[in-house]
Amino acid sequence: MLASVSAKGFIFIMRYETPDPLHPALLPGLIAAEDGLARLDERAARHAVAEGFRERGQFFDAAAALWVAGELVHVEDLVLHDSHMDARAPSHELTIAHAVLRARRRLDLAEPGWALSLSGLNALRGEQGAVPANGGRSEAPDHPPDREEAGEAAVDGEDNPLANEFAELDAAMARSQQLLDFHAGSLAEAASPLSAERMAPERTAEPTGQLGLLFDEDWDEAARLDAWRGVLAAADQLPACLGAAVLFDAWERIEPLRRQHWLGSLLVGAYLRCRGKVASHVLGFNTGLKTIRHERRRSKDRSARLNAFLEAMAVTADLGLKELDRLSLSRTQMEMRIKDRRSNSNLPGLIDLVLSRPIVSTAMIARHLGVTPRGALNLVRELGVREITGRGRYRGWGVI
Repeated sequence: MLASVSAKGFIFIMRYETPDPLHPALLPGLIAAEDGLARLDERAARHAVAEGFRERGQFFDAAAALWVAGELVHVEDLVLHDSHMDARAPSHELTIAHAVLRARRRLDLAEPGWALSLSGLNALRGEQGAVPANGGRSEAPDHPPDREEAGEAAVDGEDNPLANEFAELDAAMARSQQLLDFHAGSLAEAASPLSAERMAPERTAEPTGQLGLLFDEDWDEAARLDAWRGVLAAADQLPACLGAAVLFDAWERIEPLRRQHWLGSLLVGAYLRCRGKVASHVLGFNTGLKTIRHERRRSKDRSARLNAFLEAMAVTADLGLKELDRLSLSRTQMEMRIKDRRSNSNLPGLIDLVLSRPIVSTAMIARHLGVTPRGALNLVRELGVREITGRGRYRGWGVI
């Protein structure tokens, strides 16, 4: 069932027709997607560079999610922003890409079916009181929280060392507002009863909910999410890839979240992981979706859209297999360079770092390995990692 909410809050229900998995128009794309994802999952689960493949895929998919939305975010800026080493002030698009990256990491650490549950969706959309993905267990963060993470710790359910300070600031602001309201009411009452009566409605008419400039009050996200979750039962009766395509198509048509529309592509990977089709990692669906033309992704014909989404899964699988081959070859070449090195050398740690990030900087290497910036440059030169930025400052190296 699909639902659409009008501006006056009325919900119109229409039936979502389940596609035939044996339809001649869908069968070739379905077979290609099923076969490609099966091969990718088998190799990614047992490959020597599987950990680096998953970590790098998080960054590439987050940047691709913004590309699909019509925004450009450089992967190197996202890596530096994630390491709190920005070369410049982060843009609004970069902040959104970092939110996508954090959401992907949260899905990767959570149980396979958590993201599709009501509590999981509420947590991902920032609903207060949602159950955290780790079942309520607090985990110490591996790096100090930035301002953005500190402001969202209440909705993410993570341990926030600034929670007490924010609570004290909120309490002080509430006390100040009460004091100002009291004095305003006293002055108005002393001036004239008419003035007091005129000010009373203004204080009570102040909105207590979310700001209308940022949130559309007529856009019922809860009802739209319930309508989208109603498609899960029909998707479970289909093959995994076709069910994921149906869920993504329903997400695009219903549009449950106005400010987090990118979450739908992440839920595709979570659904495939829940079905056991791609159990080794959360599929980077956006990396394949960005190769599909906009006219096909937004076609009025549902069969054309489903074929486009199935092709995006097949392309994602093909790109993933090529990435595994590229990382495996690079690892072999770098290990040949350190074959006769001493046992306490920092070069093996540098290899793991280079394979786990699309780009590494001098400061990242120095902090990760515990060496000086000069020592980091020496390690990079000995390992022979290719420089990919070509800049005098904020130089970066990586595997291409």
